Amino acid sequence: MTDVGRPLWHGRLGDQPAAELLAFTESLTIDRRLAADDLTGSRAHVRGLGTAGILTAEEVTAILDALDRVDQELRDAQFVFVATDEDIHTAIERRVTELAGPTGAKLHTGRSRNDQVVTALRLFVLREGRDVARRTTDLAQILVDRAAAAGDAYLPGYTHLQRAQPVLVAHHLLAHFWALARDVERWHDTLRRTDVSPLGAGALAGSSLPLDPDAVAADLGFAARFENSLDAVADRDFVAESLFVCALTMVHLSRLGEELVLWTGAEFGFARLADEYATGSSMLPQKKNPDVAELARGKTGRAIGNLTGLLATLKGLPLAYNRDLQEDKAPLFDSLDTCSLALRALTGLVATLDLDEDAMRRAADEPDAAATDLAEYLVVQGVPFRDAHATVGALVRRSHAEGIPLADLVRSDARLADAAALLEPGQAVQRRSTPGGAGPDPVRRQLDAARRCLEEQQAWLQP
Repeated sequence: MTDVGRPLWHGRLGDQPAAELLAFTESLTIDRRLAADDLTGSRAHVRGLGTAGILTAEEVTAILDALDRVDQELRDAQFVFVATDEDIHTAIERRVTELAGPTGAKLHTGRSRNDQVVTALRLFVLREGRDVARRTTDLAQILVDRAAAAGDAYLPGYTHLQRAQPVLVAHHLLAHFWALARDVERWHDTLRRTDVSPLGAGALAGSSLPLDPDAVAADLGFAARFENSLDAVADRDFVAESLFVCALTMVHLSRLGEELVLWTGAEFGFARLADEYATGSSMLPQKKNPDVAELARGKTGRAIGNLTGLLATLKGLPLAYNRDLQEDKAPLFDSLDTCSLALRALTGLVATLDLDEDAMRRAADEPDAAATDLAEYLVVQGVPFRDAHATVGALVRRSHAEGIPLADLVRSDARLADAAALLEPGQAVQRRSTPGGAGPDPVRRQLDAARRCLEEQQAWLQP
């Protein structure tokens, strides 16, 4: 007689579990989003039991039919959960047993929730990680498109948030592109290590039954099966790596968001937000606020916290499985969701951003921005760079102190008289010619490289 509705472990413990225990240990409110992945893993496990001769063909069919029925009930929101459903995995098995009777109770043969849960979680990460990577390439594509469209427009480049040297707008946008491209590469590496089936590891030591973990791994589409059963059920590296990629992507989005906040403020005035990606003020009628950019910046703290929280959970766990590992899902789900939403919102914001190229040029054309070019002019004449640096620095200091235009001081200096043309608008950015630099020729080559990189990453992410 099957004890439907009782905990899976009721045989060892005589009394019914306390309500407080059930309330504290349940994870159904969080992990029910793993239902589809649990069903996928369960179907493969049942087929494997049939192949091994542990289940008859009729039993395999009965359990698979029950799993299909559960799948439909979940899709139609008709699945009825009960108090003893600790998690989605327990709930599904309980319902299969209700539908298929004693045959349904054979679903868990040769399987533990330890390998069952982590199998579903790996399937989930393989799918959702690729989706976040795909959204990352969506934003990367917009940055490439905007860089190509920017042409010869330029703006000040900054160090210490003070104007340093002019750079092409395309160069600035592509700097953000390369950060995102590295994030996609990190997803590629993370998902490669995630692509390992734990099913067949059991609770921690494998099984005495004639299971074939390799065949089940192939059935599920995994690249390989586990090598060590203890590691298979205890490993959450793939969760930590996923949280790291999400956290670092959010850091990159936060830096982009911070620049957008600055650019769209009146003090910079380099860009204007489209109405559909801005908010207003409940009190100040004139306001147009960059909330998307600010929230990308603000939500990054949560992503970092999710990563550090999981690492703190993992650091003291002995092998193999410990219930602490139940705490892997909430931070994972939150970081994946947050990162995905942030990418989508910023993709729209950047795509619709109105760049004020005239304001950018005016800011970049102040004479001080060509100071390094003046120093390098002297270097070409044979002056040691430190001496050239001091000479130009002294001219800049005098210009500021006495209110004399720097160009006038340059013309009056015999060593620099011919260099005054370097202070003309647009000249400094044109002179940036080294590979990877901010001038027109290297940026054209960089743009081609970015397109090739993006095409390769998009090809990898094709369904």
